[in-house]
Amino acid sequence: MGMFGARSLAAAEEGKRKWDMDIGIGLPAAIPGVPGSLVLDWARKADLLPFSSLGIVDRLVYDNYEPMITLAAVAGVTQRIRLMTTILIAPLRSAGVLAKQAATLHQISGGRFSLGVAVGSREDDYEATSVTFGDRGKRFDDQLALMKRIWAGEPVGDGVGPVGPQLGQTGPPELLIGGTSPNALRRVGRWADGLIIPGAPDYVKKSYGLAEESWKAAGRDGSPRLVGAAYYALGSDVGDRGAAYLRDYYGFAGQAIEHVVQSILTTPEALNRAIQAFFDIGMDELILWPTVADLDQVDRLAEVIQ
Repeated sequence: MGMFGARSLAAAEEGKRKWDMDIGIGLPAAIPGVPGSLVLDWARKADLLPFSSLGIVDRLVYDNYEPMITLAAVAGVTQRIRLMTTILIAPLRSAGVLAKQAATLHQISGGRFSLGVAVGSREDDYEATSVTFGDRGKRFDDQLALMKRIWAGEPVGDGVGPVGPQLGQTGPPELLIGGTSPNALRRVGRWADGLIIPGAPDYVKKSYGLAEESWKAAGRDGSPRLVGAAYYALGSDVGDRGAAYLRDYYGFAGQAIEHVVQSILTTPEALNRAIQAFFDIGMDELILWPTVADLDQVDRLAEVIQ
């Protein structure tokens, strides 16, 4: 193992957590104007600190980087930290191609990839493709079924052989369903390993209860993994920049987005309270998405969680 890998693992092992819960950090890849080199520097730094995962969000009609390509680049500059789409808009993509991309990323990263997927709510993302918006839920269900067959090494259909790469010892990537609708929560029990959902702890807990019901109804043992997410911008002079970014990113929602803007965690005290609240509802992992693309945000967050 090279010096970089040894330092990476040491940082992970020595970091003292206040909570028995994994805490990941988002990549700034959806903040407009961010250089690609900064995204990779962010990943390198996070890999040396006690973060569990690097998350990335997905949009098509926006000034952001494509998630799967970005995570492939990130896999090449990291050794320990997990890679996660939080989430990817699956119906915009071909199911067979997405399954192959996910399997490839999982293999080349040494089994570090988690695929979080959802249907998305932006009509313009669909209008920019040949994919229709109204039937995206049905298409998503068909995609999940096909991807599970592909990862199991089964033929895609009559006369169509299996799609590689073979997953071997790594097994398939973890599959997380994003969303809060009853249909989304029912998909967790049928197809997924867990649920990924942003929002306040009480809201997340209620949604998770419905996902657990779908899990039990499917006759599965144990319980689904619960992954949450929240926005942060640490520092006395960055809150306004973070708010401006979210208002732009969620511009289609108008004033409805203000409650999200107001929830940005801007102080260590607010961050500690929020993490404790998520821990108290039994969350397995919390991804903290940056709203400001300053590299010191990685260190600032690490100082709070370790």
